[in-house]
Amino acid sequence: MSSAVVSTSAALSRLFVFDEETELEACSSVNVCGFQSTIKNQQSAIPFSIGDRKSAIENSVILASRLEIRPAPEMAASGIPAIDALTGGLPRGCLTEICGPASSGRTTVLLAALAAATRRGEFCVAVDAGDTLDPHSVAAAGVDLGRLLWVRCGESLPRRHRGPEKDKANSAIRERRAGDNQAEHRIEQALRATDLLLESGGFGLIVLDLGDIPPQAARRIPLTTWFRFRRAVEHKPTILLAIEQQAIAGSCSSLVLQFGPMGNGLLEEAPERTHLLTRLNISAELVRSRLERKPARSTAAFSSRTAWAG
Repeated sequence: MSSAVVSTSAALSRLFVFDEETELEACSSVNVCGFQSTIKNQQSAIPFSIGDRKSAIENSVILASRLEIRPAPEMAASGIPAIDALTGGLPRGCLTEICGPASSGRTTVLLAALAAATRRGEFCVAVDAGDTLDPHSVAAAGVDLGRLLWVRCGESLPRRHRGPEKDKANSAIRERRAGDNQAEHRIEQALRATDLLLESGGFGLIVLDLGDIPPQAARRIPLTTWFRFRRAVEHKPTILLAIEQQAIAGSCSSLVLQFGPMGNGLLEEAPERTHLLTRLNISAELVRSRLERKPARSTAAFSSRTAWAG
C-alpha cells in the first residue's frame, strides 16, 4: 500500500487533484493533527468546482458556426448607370470615398448622387469644405434644392494687423502658413458639421466634399475621426460620401472609387481653330470594396456633359 506524507502546515492549505484510486490510498494514511477528514472533503469538492467552471466557460464562448452573419448593406442608386453596374450602387450605413484630381469627374458624381437622392424624396447635406459648390450647377443637375442643406465652410480666419513688411521672403512664408491654417480651419469646420449631422440622423445622403482641400492637409485628419464617422453611420439608412483627391480614410471606408479623365474629351468642333468642350469622358476604377457583392469587373466609363450642351 502506498502512502502520502504531509509534513508541513503550508501544504495542508493547498488543493491537489489525485486519481480516484490514489486518492483513497493517500487519504487513508494521512493523519496529521486530525486533518484527515478535512482533506477528504476538500478533495472531493474539487472535481465539482472545476466542472462548474468548465461549463460556465463553455456557455460564455460562442462557437464560430453560431455567429450571426452581418447582412449586406442596402444599395442605393448613384445616379450614374455605369457606376451602379460596377458597384451595385452606393451602400447605406457605410463610408464611400470618391477620389481623383481636378477635372476627373468628382463633381459629376456628387451632383448625380444628390439628384438621385432628392428624386427618392430624401433629404441631403453637402458639407462644402472648399466653398466651391455652384448652386446653378446643382439646380441644372436636377437636384431638388428644397431637400438640400448646404453647409459652407469658407469663413476666413481673423487676420492680425501687422506693420509694414520689409522682407519679402518672410512675407511669402507667412502667406504660405496662412494658407495652411486656412485649410486646417475649413477642415475642422467640415468635420464638426459632419459629426453633428451623423449623430442627428434623418438624412439619406451626407456628402463631405474635401476635393478642393490640399492632399497634405487632408491627410492630417486623424484616423480616429474616420472610425468615429464609420461607427456613427453604421446601422443607419444614411450614405456617407467623401469627395477627395486621394483616399485617406484607410480601412474605415467600405467602397473606394478612383476617377480620372479618359481621352481628350473634345467631341465637337465649332469654328476652325476653336474646340468646344461639350463632354468629358471619365474612367472609374474600383480600388477597394468590402461589400459582399463581388463585381465582375473593376473599371467603368461614362461621360459628363456640359450644361450648355444639353
